[in-house]
Amino acid sequence: MTSAGSDVILERMMALHPKVMDLVLDRVWRLLGALGNPERDLPPVIHLAGTNGKGSTQAMIRAGLEAAGRRVHAYTSPHLARFHERIRLAGELISEEALSAILDECYAVNGGETITYFEITTCAGILAMARCEADFTLLETGLGGRLDATNVVEKPAMTVITPISIDHEQFLGNTLTKIAGEKAGIIKRGVPCVVGPQPDEAMDVIEARAQALGAPLIAHGQHWHVYQERGRLVFQDETGLLDLPLPNLPGAHQIQNAGAALAVLRHLKMGETAFEGAMTDADWPARMQRLRAGPLVAAAPDVELWLDGGHNPAAGEALAKHLAGLPSRPTFLICGMLNTKDASGYMRPLAVQAQQLIAVSIPGEANTLPAEKTAEMAQGVGLDATIAPNVAQALAKITAQEPTARVLICGSLYLAGHVLREIG
Repeated sequence: MTSAGSDVILERMMALHPKVMDLVLDRVWRLLGALGNPERDLPPVIHLAGTNGKGSTQAMIRAGLEAAGRRVHAYTSPHLARFHERIRLAGELISEEALSAILDECYAVNGGETITYFEITTCAGILAMARCEADFTLLETGLGGRLDATNVVEKPAMTVITPISIDHEQFLGNTLTKIAGEKAGIIKRGVPCVVGPQPDEAMDVIEARAQALGAPLIAHGQHWHVYQERGRLVFQDETGLLDLPLPNLPGAHQIQNAGAALAVLRHLKMGETAFEGAMTDADWPARMQRLRAGPLVAAAPDVELWLDGGHNPAAGEALAKHLAGLPSRPTFLICGMLNTKDASGYMRPLAVQAQQLIAVSIPGEANTLPAEKTAEMAQGVGLDATIAPNVAQALAKITAQEPTARVLICGSLYLAGHVLREIG
């Protein structure tokens, strides 16, 4: 079945609020109340916030729980190719029929009242998950935490805060302290919170919030440690040491995300099957994903082609570190970014690893940074840069120079989603 039905309803929902972002919870509470407060009927909730890594961490927690035989709901955003990716019910992506029905219901109950797209679709996701039996619910924040539409569960089972860095300053504040204050808004009274590696300023805010609410912290560097040793992942906490395979998700930064996932699974008293599953079974598209099929691969069969949706300076640093650890090969970037992001900060660490950047505009995105501007900013951080009308032509330019190059398509989840839709 096609998604034409849900696409039409989603388009109608876009018109219910003039702004894309308007961070308050009043409209969410109103609609959830009209729907019968489904947030109170969710299976035990694990709520995740952070600047980088929350999606990957959620994927590893889900893989671990499912390996242990648990049925898991998961809510995430944004989607890459289809909206259905945002809502997973007891392990399966929501069907088109179920999605259309739940969106229609929320649209009707909302009664034309002002509400943002993310708010009403989050309410729809919560309603769908509340009506389906499962053992756990994984909720990933969309933006921030304190005023995020997912922050409506009074007593989650656990909260998780992955690494915090500068991003979305126009909504969350222009300092780490302010941003951490928003992310720490998911911490609830008496509820354990797993915390990934943090800058000192962010950790100070998290600790103060947790202390004020009597929320036990399970923090990296204090209560758990994780590192790579001899091709294995080693996790240690007060319970003991785990010797596990490296995460299925590539990148050195996934070690710390794996650690946070293992800290959650350990607290939930899961066993070895869950720990192994979190490492070997997790799948999270467009996070340093190797492309092995589709028209781009067919057009450049000798190219090593990667796709990543990271888009802030911390993501750029993580990618640069990963590229530095790969076998030597001429490396090129095909980059498209939004005009709301710190493009220079993202590209600066990558300049050391890449031979050239080819800039593209993101198709269909009103907030795309024009390719010319992306190339100009890339040159400003020391990258040799040029432009192309689209990803396919950018790849053709690269293969004309280096038929066996390593190529990373990067800069935005929206660009990554476009590529994944193109390759089916």
